[in-house]
Amino acid sequence: MSIVYSTEHGNICPECGKPVNRCICKNPMDIFTGDGIVRISRSTKGRRGKFVTVINGLPFSQNQLRQLGKELRQKCGTGGTVKNRSIELQGDHRDFLVSELQNRGFTVKKAGG
Repeated sequence: MSIVYSTEHGNICPECGKPVNRCICKNPMDIFTGDGIVRISRSTKGRRGKFVTVINGLPFSQNQLRQLGKELRQKCGTGGTVKNRSIELQGDHRDFLVSELQNRGFTVKKAGG
């Protein structure tokens, strides 16, 4: 019998026994399953005219997206973040990212303008 709830920590993950907010298990609901195509677009919306490269459609969990985002930021030498299941990098790096993600085995398309 495993603990499901603790008054000290709240809900407990039945797999790893840790509080749900610090769970180390892979949560199958956290992995995105799209059409298998990674789309790279460029956006200036809400950024005072500055470009941001947005990568959508990666079939990774949130933690894997953060790790890939970190690697891509280092390769591009720029800042960025992971938001709403997408990776955002400051600047226009679409051409470099298309080749980089294709080398990693993804099907990549440029999207938008």
